[in-house]
Amino acid sequence: MGKKRSKRGHSSSASSVGAQTSPVGTYEISTGTADIEADPFRDGAYVLHVNGVPSSHIVPGEPRELEFEYMRWIAAAVETFAPGHRLTHLGGGACSLPRYFADVWDDSKNTVVEFDAKLGELVREKFDIPRAPKVKIRAGEAREETEKFLPASRDVIIRDVFAGAITPTPLTTVEFFQAAHRALVPDGLYVANCGDHSDLRGAKAEIAGLLEVFTNVAVIADPPMLKGRRYGNIILIASDAEVPEQHQEIASRLLGGAVPAHYKGPAWTTKFSTGGQARQDAGS
Repeated sequence: MGKKRSKRGHSSSASSVGAQTSPVGTYEISTGTADIEADPFRDGAYVLHVNGVPSSHIVPGEPRELEFEYMRWIAAAVETFAPGHRLTHLGGGACSLPRYFADVWDDSKNTVVEFDAKLGELVREKFDIPRAPKVKIRAGEAREETEKFLPASRDVIIRDVFAGAITPTPLTTVEFFQAAHRALVPDGLYVANCGDHSDLRGAKAEIAGLLEVFTNVAVIADPPMLKGRRYGNIILIASDAEVPEQHQEIASRLLGGAVPAHYKGPAWTTKFSTGGQARQDAGS
């Protein structure tokens, strides 16, 4: 999924899980296996692998520690542009982002839609995930659940769903974006983690689709990714609210990471997506 570690030289966590309560191990889940491994760079931290693919990093007792760079980029976008604190997370993993927002915003309500029911039960058992209504984990397929959301029932939707290294196509179509748009309040915020290859065809297609539904689209990524030099993550930001071309606060947060990223506003993003073909549901 192109997840990057910052390897910032952390010291040992004061809340490290002791040997007797260590969650390390291999577990059967609904879709296969989940492996929880100790982080070799930080005592008391863990990495969750789902069917062999790195999914989440978690530090028990320290919910604001986001080790994957792309999650920091999502956090920066949401904290900058969210109109409210009702968040829906499509894709759960170890609930790193829901834990983060539950701690940052005491009044936040985070609903997590996780396809793998047993994975949701596992991470709830092994890690310090706040209980509902702060963090509610529900089993379900992301597209089907999004179609069921009541109109204007949430402030933010975050899509971070992968099957292996790619996002399932039904979560990248115009019809899906329309369902997400209906579920958001006016000027609500849609944020997606788009993993793409150097040709950037996937990102351009998603942006083209988002522009058919939302008024403004912006992106966050590191420069090599935006120049089409490698596989990696592009964070897509969409809203009917005004999204500025430049934003000093978000820019300073992005440049402070181990992997400096850039924020690009709607004018740049629209030009970038030129030639992108918006995806439609099969049969549309």
